[in-house]
Amino acid sequence: WYVLQHQSLVCYSSVHGRFSNYDDLPQAGAWEHTAQLDDHQLRVIDAVAAALNQRPLPAHLAEEPASAQDGIALSSGKADSYVGSLEDAVLHNANQFHKWHAELEAACASETEEKYKRYASLLRGHLASCEALQDKVQQTLSMFEALLALHAQVKSSSQALSGSTEALLAEKAELTEFVEALRARLKFFDEYELAATQFAAAAAAPDSTDLMPLLKKLDECIAYVAANPQYADAVAYATKFRQLQSRTLGLVRGRVQTVLRQATQVVQTAVAEVAAGAAAGGATGQSGLPTATRSASGPLPAGRVLVLPEGTEVSLLYVRFRAAAEPLLKGLVSEVGSKAGRPDYARLLEDCRRVYCSIRQQLVQPHFQSRLSSLSGLPLPQFVRAATEQLLRLSQLEGQLMEQLFGAAASWNNRQQRLPEAAPPLSTSLAEGLRPLLEPLGQLLYDVLRPRFVQLADMDMLTELIDILQHEVLHDALLRRAGPGGEALAPSLSRALADLQERLIYRAQAFIKEAIEGYQPRGDDLSCPAKLEAAAAKAASAGAAGSAAGVDAEITEADNTAEEADGQEEVAAQGSALIHGHWYPPVRSTLLLLSKLYRCIDTKIFAGLAQEAVAACTACVQGAGRLVAKQAGPLDGQLFVIQHLLFLREQIAQFDVDLTVTDIDLDFTHMRDHMRRIMSGEASLFTLSSSNAMVQMLGRGGPRVVSASIDSKRDLEQQLKACCESFIMNLTKAAVEPMLGFITKVTAVRLAAGSNPALAKPIKQQAFGAPAKLAELVAGVNKAMTGKLPHAVNKTRLYLPNPATRAILFRPVKSNIAEAHGQIAQLLEAQYSPEEAAQVPLMQPDQLRAALDELS
Repeated sequence: WYVLQHQSLVCYSSVHGRFSNYDDLPQAGAWEHTAQLDDHQLRVIDAVAAALNQRPLPAHLAEEPASAQDGIALSSGKADSYVGSLEDAVLHNANQFHKWHAELEAACASETEEKYKRYASLLRGHLASCEALQDKVQQTLSMFEALLALHAQVKSSSQALSGSTEALLAEKAELTEFVEALRARLKFFDEYELAATQFAAAAAAPDSTDLMPLLKKLDECIAYVAANPQYADAVAYATKFRQLQSRTLGLVRGRVQTVLRQATQVVQTAVAEVAAGAAAGGATGQSGLPTATRSASGPLPAGRVLVLPEGTEVSLLYVRFRAAAEPLLKGLVSEVGSKAGRPDYARLLEDCRRVYCSIRQQLVQPHFQSRLSSLSGLPLPQFVRAATEQLLRLSQLEGQLMEQLFGAAASWNNRQQRLPEAAPPLSTSLAEGLRPLLEPLGQLLYDVLRPRFVQLADMDMLTELIDILQHEVLHDALLRRAGPGGEALAPSLSRALADLQERLIYRAQAFIKEAIEGYQPRGDDLSCPAKLEAAAAKAASAGAAGSAAGVDAEITEADNTAEEADGQEEVAAQGSALIHGHWYPPVRSTLLLLSKLYRCIDTKIFAGLAQEAVAACTACVQGAGRLVAKQAGPLDGQLFVIQHLLFLREQIAQFDVDLTVTDIDLDFTHMRDHMRRIMSGEASLFTLSSSNAMVQMLGRGGPRVVSASIDSKRDLEQQLKACCESFIMNLTKAAVEPMLGFITKVTAVRLAAGSNPALAKPIKQQAFGAPAKLAELVAGVNKAMTGKLPHAVNKTRLYLPNPATRAILFRPVKSNIAEAHGQIAQLLEAQYSPEEAAQVPLMQPDQLRAALDELS
């Protein structure tokens, strides 16, 4: 039964297919737990179930339910009914089971179907909801698609709109930029009317400060129009702007001139007050300034010219002028100077500076002229010093005033012209700026000095003035005192110096011709031995007095030995000075002239004058030597020339110049033949050929340029050498002339014997060579060595007090004397017997050496 029961459940389950396991049946779970089947039983059940599934129900089982139902319906109380409920039914037979099973199936089916119906209805509801939702989703999707389409359409429209908007914005920006650029460009053209209005206002207001902003605006407009010449009417507007700028610059120039004239009027008023105070009795003026003094140079427009004291002059002409002009002028000029790199502003600054210099000149020149007039009574050197001092002081004050008013803009024009090499220092710029002011003042001083310079004839005065201008003023005070304006004064002062030098050169040439070349000896100029002896005696007496004083000093005061020596040296120096004080006047004049000219003129000019003076002095000394030789003897003449030429050479050596001059002349001597042929008619002047006389003369017979180098120092050396050689020869002859004649005769005899041996005879057999003759000759030489030669040496000491000089002159004389004695000694030894040689009184070498040593 259980198997059937279980089979029926399986069949039910397989027929309906509603349950997946037994847990879904009401009792299946309980049965499964209470009566568990093993694997074999389960396989049997599965086999039965498979068989039942394959076989249909029997016919009586298939119709049983209907008949059972009918029986149940007809009699419900038959024996196939069971007792209890479906869960607790008690079955006794198969009908009850079938009935119970049918009811159970019906109940299960009803319960199961109901559940699944509900679930199905629920699912159908969910399905309907899902379908509705799907429909809505479809609708939504369709709406989304429509929305996407609309979005795409809107997007495309928005993109088109955005593109159009961006294009419009870009176009707007471009148009705005174009408008701004156009407005910026048109702004410079529109500025003309405004600038013209501002110019009219500035011209109407004398104290207007709008000139420089107006010029700045005009500069910008001119620069813009010049940079864009392609614009319409650019040329016309450029012309208008330049005209307006030129008028504005002229207004600035006029403003500067007005300020300077007002400052000048203030100063002139103050000067007039000082003049009124001076005229009232010399009391101080309203400003408390010192009393001014009058000048004799002439009146000012106010009535008279005053020489203001230095303090008053500075206070009135500079301090008050600066106080009146600086507040209105300095800012304007500095702004103009900052733009002076442009030609228009450079010309404006130059005009302002020129106006300033002109006004300052009108103010300062009368006072400077009156100052010069007040100094005109001084001696010329003092006047030159004082006048130049005033001019340099004025230059310094004017430089300071211009620097204070114009500042760094004093000469921007010159500074810009020298760029980019290097900007000049401010002093150079101020010098250029002060030139129009200071040059007329320097010319005024030059005009005062030149007439007085031209009349000078004294060379001492000329050299003193040259020294003042050249060393004190130009080389010292001009750099130290004049300030930046010194460069402007240098030309005028240099011209004055050049005039003095030219005058000095002229006077020097005249002096050379008059006092040196044309000098005529007079008085005792040529009485040289007597003068020198007197001077030597005087020097000797002075030396003796000095020696005596030295001895007394040594006796009385033993510690003064050094002072005694100094006193003796001083006496010796005085004696030498006395001797040297008798120089021939042309020599003294030559050296004095050269010493004056050396520091006063150019080196080349000095060399030319020195050459001329030395040449003239040399010739003059030679002429004087000839005169001295006539008066006192040849020896005195030679010593006179040697003395003065040595002294002249020694003194001109101190001047480090070349005394060489190249003289260039034209030589016409070779043209005589051509002129003779022309004058005689041999050559025609009218022949039209190469044989024309003029053509030949110009082509082959033109004047020749002959250049000759004249060296006065070389000529002096040659003259001195010739004179020294003549002196040496004369002195030698004075001592050993007989010996020299004897040696000459011996040489001639030997030469004759060499050419004709028949004439050969011993020297002692010759008439001139007899032992007696030779003894007489040597005795005469010995007499000359002790008489004439010492006398000549003493004269030489008078003329040439320097021992070194005498030693140089006597050295060849000693050599000649020694050589003559040596040759005579050789002849005596070779040609004469000892007895004959003993008769000749020839000095022995030791005696001769001692005699010669006494000569120096």
